[in-house]
Amino acid sequence: MKHKYLIEVFWSEEDGGYIAVAPDLPGCSAFGDTPTEAMREMEDAIESWLEACRNMGRTVPKPKAQPQKAA
Repeated sequence: MKHKYLIEVFWSEEDGGYIAVAPDLPGCSAFGDTPTEAMREMEDAIESWLEACRNMGRTVPKPKAQPQKAA
């Protein structure tokens, strides 16, 4: 993993698989049949998202989101 963005993975009944999102990167998401596959796909999605951001001359967001602490 080359970045430090938080990735959240959750089951989507509607999609019938796992969705991965990066809260700090609006619209950046990936799908997988398993949580591992969703994470693997998300790595590529983040790299593509960051590349597109740079190509458009936009500022790359700094990682801010933090995992929730267990109760």
